Amino acid sequence: MSKKRLSVILAAALAAGTIASACAPVTAFAEDEVQEITWMFWDDLDATEDLISLGYKETIERFNADYEGVYHVTPITTNLEEYYTALNAKVDAGQTPDVFIVSPGPNLTTYVEPGVAADLTDYLADGWKDTFSSDAVFAQQTYDGKIYAVPLNIAAACVFYNTEMFEDAGAEVPTTYEELLDACQKLQDAGYTPITISAGTAWCLSMLAGYLCDREGVDLEKLATGEESWNNEKTVAAGEKLVELSQYFQPTAASDSNDVATAGLYDEEAAILIQGSWAIGQINGANPDFEDICGVFQFPAIEGGNDPNRIIAKSDSLAMSSTTEHPEAAIALMKYFTDDTAQKYTAEVGGKIPVTKVEYDIDAAPAELSYVMDIFEKASATFGFYNESLATTEAGAFFDDQMVAMYLGKVTPEEAFQNIEDWYAENVR
Repeated sequence: MSKKRLSVILAAALAAGTIASACAPVTAFAEDEVQEITWMFWDDLDATEDLISLGYKETIERFNADYEGVYHVTPITTNLEEYYTALNAKVDAGQTPDVFIVSPGPNLTTYVEPGVAADLTDYLADGWKDTFSSDAVFAQQTYDGKIYAVPLNIAAACVFYNTEMFEDAGAEVPTTYEELLDACQKLQDAGYTPITISAGTAWCLSMLAGYLCDREGVDLEKLATGEESWNNEKTVAAGEKLVELSQYFQPTAASDSNDVATAGLYDEEAAILIQGSWAIGQINGANPDFEDICGVFQFPAIEGGNDPNRIIAKSDSLAMSSTTEHPEAAIALMKYFTDDTAQKYTAEVGGKIPVTKVEYDIDAAPAELSYVMDIFEKASATFGFYNESLATTEAGAFFDDQMVAMYLGKVTPEEAFQNIEDWYAENVR
């Protein structure tokens, strides 16, 4: 299948799942005045091994070199766990970064509704939007017909596994939940830790919960309106399966961060990592040799449940501050992140799927990307992280907390989902 054709399929899938270069006119400025802007990101560019993050660093350096004496951007970096807290503190202090990374959905809504994020529609209309694979990639960045963020890539949540450990344990790649349990037991019997996952970074655990809920056939729209209670047969069954799977987690899962849990796979301490294809850059950047034994499979089906070809998909996006003093510099920077150089790097080095019409060499890309492409090609629809798909960011955070509490044994599945139901009744409906 051609890359161009595949990009159309991916865009259509994003739209079905409801997830989704000329410069703007430059304002005249003094010849000796450099327009200084800031860009905020959720990784330390000087300490990271993540290939996607290193690509972003290259983009920043390329921008500063090309616009020397005209524009200059200074990165503001933190870590993923603290990113939104740090960003919100800057917003509250009236120091919103000129450009900042954001996840689409309720996270972006948090900055659109109060007017923190700028409307980018007119900037995209100069021909920039035509460079993207389709309008569908903007689905979750669009509000009342206006676009407030620009997507940078497409990734899918899937399951990475150590092919050598599977072979040694006699474990088969699972296509159903029961087969996943069987593989985990065989891995454990062979002396391996079956699954590495982070509950210290709550969204990692709740991503697994979201897959289990979706596979059980949970309908988020009915839960949002109150047509169905959060405490129902399907959600409880999903919670019970999460608890059942947790017997195969690494012993330190409760406190391990996302980075630590991911390292558990590429350091060959565990056989399975349930993560997104955004982890390819982290895995291959930290341990390039692991690529040779890293397999990828689609999250398994639950027999008698929902469509197993639905996948969690998302994109990183860039927003611009509505109060930036240098919008022309900010837009120029954002265009660098979506130009051919950056988007080729996204695929060929970082292992994510580009959002533009750029041509790239699939043979030069990480091997894991081809596996992810196969998963996308079979996808019937996409959906977002549960914590990014609920009514508000607060609702998503509460869901995350309840999934962690359930995993820790502080609440039963019934109690966890009743707590969410009570929270929704009080705060959403």
